[in-house]
Amino acid sequence: VRPWDLKVHNNNFFDRIFSEGSLALGEGYMDGWWYTQSVDQFICKLLSSNVSGKINPYKVLVLSLQAKLTNLQNLKRAMQVADNHYNLGNRLFEIMLDSRMTYTCGYWKHAEDLETSQEHKLDLVCKKLHLQEGQHVLDIGCGWGSFAKFAAENYGARVTGITISTEQVDYARENCKNLPIEIIVKDYRLMEGKFDHIVSLGMFEHVGNKNFRTFFQQANRCLKDDGLFLLHTIGGLESNVTPDPWIHKYIFPNGQIPSLAEISAAAEKLFLVEDVHNFGAYYDKTLMAWFDNFHAGWDEIKVDFDERFYRMWKFYLQACAGAFRARDLQLWQFVLSKNGVPGVYDRIS
Repeated sequence: VRPWDLKVHNNNFFDRIFSEGSLALGEGYMDGWWYTQSVDQFICKLLSSNVSGKINPYKVLVLSLQAKLTNLQNLKRAMQVADNHYNLGNRLFEIMLDSRMTYTCGYWKHAEDLETSQEHKLDLVCKKLHLQEGQHVLDIGCGWGSFAKFAAENYGARVTGITISTEQVDYARENCKNLPIEIIVKDYRLMEGKFDHIVSLGMFEHVGNKNFRTFFQQANRCLKDDGLFLLHTIGGLESNVTPDPWIHKYIFPNGQIPSLAEISAAAEKLFLVEDVHNFGAYYDKTLMAWFDNFHAGWDEIKVDFDERFYRMWKFYLQACAGAFRARDLQLWQFVLSKNGVPGVYDRIS
């Protein structure tokens, strides 16, 4: 038996797949209808074969229509992802992530472990910004404060971090106390002020195509004329307003993976693209490292969750790893300026 081979425990599984597509695939795994030794290898094989693209069930069409007719990421709905995901409890993420609580792709070019890869990623971001002591940075979607703390401690920066997760705010404020850091609960659309630089690491996936232009307009308003904006986001190979049904229901409600075309169009006449860096292959290693930590720490946190949650979280982490391995998903870092930097922009990597 190969690691990616399926063992089906319920004969209704295939009918369910043709009826509900990827939603049934994830729910079937959660329900114990099928099993494989390696979810990540199975998903990589599935996406590489393009079989998944030939199934377009009714529920996907309904979700697509909903995404086209409504703003899934308006101010009210934007809070759902905080309630459903980021507020699950800090202990889960402490177990899963590195010591800094960095919930974005690591930079593994010169790293052998998760901790080092995340430190190198945060340092790479600071270097790409040409960050100087005393500069004020806005961190849109600051998470648990990993970038803010790193930039303050290692580069002498002042940071204002915003997030819609109350759990993250409580943790980040304690984690960053006695540093020139302010962490506040705020939607990016309500932010005011001017900043030397802006970063957004792993938040743009929650913005939605109906709000892409608004996001860049707001960043333009908040960035000083000579500042830099570093946008770090998962990216897709094509423009698609429909979120993955299983991810939408269980992991990241109302999320949408942007394409290069969508980002370019939304930033047009607002920003000049100084640099684009794709290191999506590193997300495979990051996600598998997160799963290893989650699995190793399960006995410590399972009092708060059930076995179905374990299968759900395993499917989330390993399926996403498989998608990045198949290069179906990308990870881009953009460096943007309002008026162009003097000379040629120097990316230090």
